[in-house]
This record gives sequence, C-alpha cells and structure tokens, in this order.
Amino acid sequence: MATIGEVARVAGVSRSTASYALSGKRSISADVRRRVEDAVRELGYTPNAGARALATSQTRVIGLLAQFLEDEFAPAMLQYMLGVSNTARELGYDILLGTEADGRSALRRMTSSRMVDGIVLLNVAEQDDRLPILREAIQPGALVGLPGDCTGVDVFDLDFEEAGRVMVEHLRRLGHRELILVSQPQHVIERGGAYVWRLQNAALEAARLSGITLHAEFGSSHQPEVGRELNALLDAHPSATGLLINNEAAAAALPSVLHARGLAAPADLSVVGRYSDEFARTFSLPYSSIESAPDRLGRMAVRELVRRIEGQVGPDEPHVVRFVSPELVDRGSIGAPPER
Repeated sequence: MATIGEVARVAGVSRSTASYALSGKRSISADVRRRVEDAVRELGYTPNAGARALATSQTRVIGLLAQFLEDEFAPAMLQYMLGVSNTARELGYDILLGTEADGRSALRRMTSSRMVDGIVLLNVAEQDDRLPILREAIQPGALVGLPGDCTGVDVFDLDFEEAGRVMVEHLRRLGHRELILVSQPQHVIERGGAYVWRLQNAALEAARLSGITLHAEFGSSHQPEVGRELNALLDAHPSATGLLINNEAAAAALPSVLHARGLAAPADLSVVGRYSDEFARTFSLPYSSIESAPDRLGRMAVRELVRRIEGQVGPDEPHVVRFVSPELVDRGSIGAPPER
C-alpha cells in the first residue's frame, strides 16, 4: 500500500507539502496540487483513516441510518441510500451504514464513539425516537423525511401535500370525477410514516373542493397480496376512471393486473403514481408519476451536512427545512375519462 512519503517522492515535493495539498490546510499552488493528485492516482494512495482522524479530529465518515421495513418496498429505500452514499463519495466521505431495528442504539454507538462526523437519517417517523439522541450529539444531523419537530436538524423532503393536490388537480382538469388512491400499508401510518397521510389528506381535500369522489385505500407492500388488493379495488369501484398510486409495490404490480383485466392506460383508466424516474425504468412502468426525487433529496441532505461538518455554516445559523416541489413526469398514462 502506498504511503504519503511515496506520494511526495513521485510528485517531487516534501512530505509535508504533499500532506497539505491533500488536506487543503495550507495554500498550495495549482501546479503542485496537480502533481500530488497525479501521484495519488498513479500510486492508488488512500489516506489512513485513523491517522487522519487524529490529525484533523475528523473521520471523513458519515453515518447513514436506514431500515428495511417489512411494510415498505425495499427497492424504493435503496434509491434514497444510493443518493446519500454517492454524494458522500463525491465530497470525499465514506458511509457507515446502520440498518438494525434498534436505531437508537445504533445512533448512540456511532455518535458517542466519534466514528462519524455527521449523521443522515432515513425512515423518519413523525415522532422519531432517534431525534433526541441526535440533538444531544456533538455531530450535526440531516434528515430525509419530515418529523413533527424539526428542531436542531436540517430536513429535506418531497412536498407530499402538494403532490397529492397535483395528482387530483391534473385529473380534474381532464374531466375525471371518481378516483381511487392506493397508499402505503395502514401500519406505516400507525408507526409514524407522515408522508402517507400528508399526501392522502391533501388529495382528499383537493377532491372535496373539486366535487370529486376519491376512494382512499391502503395497499400491501408485497406481491401477491398487493395484486389481489388492486383487483379488489377495481372491482369495488367500477365507475372510477383514475388511479392514484402512493405505494411502490402497487405500482410495480399494476402492469400485470391491468393486462390480466384487459385494461389499458389511459384508454380505460388514467394512472398517476408517486415514485422516481429510476424506479420507473427499473420496473418498466409506463405510468405518469410525481417524481419522488430520492437522489436529489440525498444530495441536498449530504451537501448541507458536509457544510456543517466543515464549518461553512456558523454554529448559530438556523437549521433548514426544504421541500422539493412535485414534478409530474408525463409517460402517456393520463387522459380524458372514457365514455361509459
């Protein structure tokens, strides 16, 4: 394994100059920095994390706490994790991933042992029991997901309320008067998944104000249950002309359900979901959707976190709560309601 001394020798500079060029602690000319960077690439040099932590009081590691919950669709969670980890790598940080069920213990272990410089939380509940621990930690924290109390952390999320309104309003303008909304399983709400009721409540209110009948239902997070539930909903509401999907498992199951019923979107049923473009490509989904923006949210959270870690944000500067506005991606599955 290459050492900083070998990097210095290949670059033709002193060991201290090579170290300063890599740490950015002193002003180094562009030519010298380029030679050091070229030597790093040539030798495959990786700074020793332990030595770096002693020298800088930083580990260059971000803790990422996420859980693969039975009531949520795992591929969707992976996209948020990738957004965080890819951005961290771009900014020169590694990721320490914690996925155990006891998130409080994992968070306390990461922060008290100084293993990480900052924390990103996913799977954020409205009353998240990890937040008191994070607020007491010396490391800063950023959340992808909106808790009930945002004190002491930076928060980034999709504007789910606006997403619900956009979904209903778009179909209203096309003449739809009866819709079905399929949300995540009901126990996601029971454990504090506020994004479910934020979208659902806003959609119901938008429908009420527009004189639209909206059947708000919950769906499972796994096949074959969710496929059976979609069929049951379509049977129960035969006059509905639009289907809103806030459930990734239901979205992934819908093509086979509609094919088996001999239905096509939008000729027989308009469909609009809430998921990412990458998710649509992965599952070959032909349905228009609100972009859930997991990559963008991950980037926003990590960039703000690194700003705090590296002192670019003053200690008294207020924390931020930022929402990504919903963007409707038209894939041709929304049209005027069929004549019946």
